[in-house]
Amino acid sequence: MDVGVLLVFQNWHENLTDGEMFRQEAELGVLAEEYGFDSVWAAEHHFDDYSMCPDNLQLMAYLAGRTSRVQLGTGAVILPWNDPLRVVEKVTMLDILSQGRVVFGMGRGLAKMEYEGFGVDMNASRGMFDEAAPMIIEGLRNGYVEHEGPNYTQAKVTVRPGPEPGTDWTDRLYGVAMSPDSVPAVAKIGARMMTFMQYPAEMHVPAMERYREVYRETHHKEPGPILTQDFIYCHEDATEAEAVAREYLSRYFLSVIKHYDFAGSHWRDTKGYEAYQQGADMIREAGMEAAGAGYADTQIWGTPEQIVEKYRHRLELFGDHQPNVAPSFAGLPFDKVRASMKLFADKVVPELHKMGVQAAVPA
Repeated sequence: MDVGVLLVFQNWHENLTDGEMFRQEAELGVLAEEYGFDSVWAAEHHFDDYSMCPDNLQLMAYLAGRTSRVQLGTGAVILPWNDPLRVVEKVTMLDILSQGRVVFGMGRGLAKMEYEGFGVDMNASRGMFDEAAPMIIEGLRNGYVEHEGPNYTQAKVTVRPGPEPGTDWTDRLYGVAMSPDSVPAVAKIGARMMTFMQYPAEMHVPAMERYREVYRETHHKEPGPILTQDFIYCHEDATEAEAVAREYLSRYFLSVIKHYDFAGSHWRDTKGYEAYQQGADMIREAGMEAAGAGYADTQIWGTPEQIVEKYRHRLELFGDHQPNVAPSFAGLPFDKVRASMKLFADKVVPELHKMGVQAAVPA
């Protein structure tokens, strides 16, 4: 049972250049192994200080050379922004170099500014993901890619280097599912559900149950534990933990609103994203300050003991699940990030293991 760390690469630091910030954040991936975490993940984002990791597979190749044990996850590769054949080649090569440590997560993307930057029609994202994901999965398993469809046409080509004999991607495939149509899409391709916590935990349960239902109907077996992603702050002093968490989580919430234009009105007119309009309307009605405070309440922070109790509540609601944590966000000073990460690793992770929280992929 593993606990993962997500690297976000958000440069809201007033005194660090992008390069300085990126190097410090990348070093957290090395510390993740040193501190005893079992996997390290990175998002893919572009064109903004919200998250500066345009190629998480390249980052994972770097971390593969700096580590020996920790699993290497993409949270996620955004399929409409990447050629499926190139994804198969990169993931296969990384899996070879890391000796089977890759955990491959896929997503379809959510930010209008990123779609516009790539010149990709956001309205086509659902079809592109649904078509590309099976292509990539089959390519990873078979060592070749061949396809003809409305979004992608690929003559049969063999990937070299090819996958190692006996390579098994069972339980190493994940898909981000944050909208009502993404949940069944991820289940149908046989991937584990990955979700970012953004509401009270109880509100996430129906989507999780829907995922499990569709997975069972499609594959006639039980799905692996769902991955839940939180932004965390851990400190021995409860007052300090709350003060720091609320300050920086509120700042992070503002960065989310800015990057995704969550307070905008374009969602209702964008195919496959209509459900996000309700959330945008709620944010406007509540006001930014109240919405930011509410978001902070949904994340994991506190003393080690308080955090363990929050996860105990999650276990009662979700059943077995895989908790991932993002310790660095919104300009939180890196000395605080490292201290929080270390304390979480020392005092929370062992308790999660005792509790029976499934937190990742079998080694």
